[in-house]
Amino acid sequence: MYRRILVPTDGSPVSEAAVDAAIEFVHGREGSEIVALSVAVPEPTFQSLEGAMAYDPGLQMDVLLEHAQRYVDAIAARCARAGVACTALTCSALDPAEAIADTVREQQCDLIVMGSHGRRGLSRLLAGSVTQAVLAGAPVPVMVLRPAAGAG
Repeated sequence: MYRRILVPTDGSPVSEAAVDAAIEFVHGREGSEIVALSVAVPEPTFQSLEGAMAYDPGLQMDVLLEHAQRYVDAIAARCARAGVACTALTCSALDPAEAIADTVREQQCDLIVMGSHGRRGLSRLLAGSVTQAVLAGAPVPVMVLRPAAGAG
């Protein structure tokens, strides 16, 4: 049914639970594959009132991409131990939900499995929700795993 499953990760415990679910879902399905994706999102920079700050955004991006690569490498290793095919990808983007949708199209994925932090109310409004944006704009079905009550 589903052959290429995109699993976006930010390295959080909620994302890790989604990885476990995706591996379990794919395990034993001949020809199925996980596409692990971590999106490096640059932090906005602000100039101080005293003057310009010496800052190299390239250095920050290098560190963010290094972390993203570690996340997907760990997923690839877990998949290998489980006997599941995996493609590990990273990218940088200002809008992670858009990067996820683009990757689905580019990699011809037919399902997204991702975690949600389960924020509600004001914290969701202030923190935003990548999961909500993916649900609104994904070109394929999305399976969302939320933490158990009181967790994550």
